This record gives sequence, C-alpha cells and structure tokens, in this order.
Amino acid sequence: MKEILELIITSLVDDKNSVSIEEIEEEKSITYKVKVSKDDMGKVIGKQGRVARSIRTVMKSVSAKEGKKVNIEFVD
Repeated sequence: MKEILELIITSLVDDKNSVSIEEIEEEKSITYKVKVSKDDMGKVIGKQGRVARSIRTVMKSVSAKEGKKVNIEFVD
C-alpha cells in the first residue's frame, strides 16, 4: 500500500528526492505521514484540497481490501 501512495506522490512533485513517507501501523489502521518540499506542497494538496482528497479516496479504497482504515497526513 505504501508503494501505491509513493507512486502517486512522486508523480505529482518536481523534487522526487525530497519525498518521504512514514508508515505508522496500528491494529486496525495505518497512518501515513507524507513530507515533500515546500515548493511541491501546493501540488500535492491542490486547489481547495482537491488533490489531497482524491489521494485519500484512492488509498481508502485500496485499504478496504485489506480491512484496515487509512489516514494520510501531509506534514511540512
């Protein structure tokens, strides 16, 4: 699941080396903390958060197959 998120994020940003994704796995949920460069943060979030919302929707549908709940946090 982390690989899918990483593929989506790296395809959106210019500085692919600055992308880091921290995975925190709990019993019934997984939290991903996504860090990108400040210049690319706007591309990942999008206007009014539309891109971020779309990323969360895709990841929730992927995680539903595994029976876990997923949370994505975009960190500065």
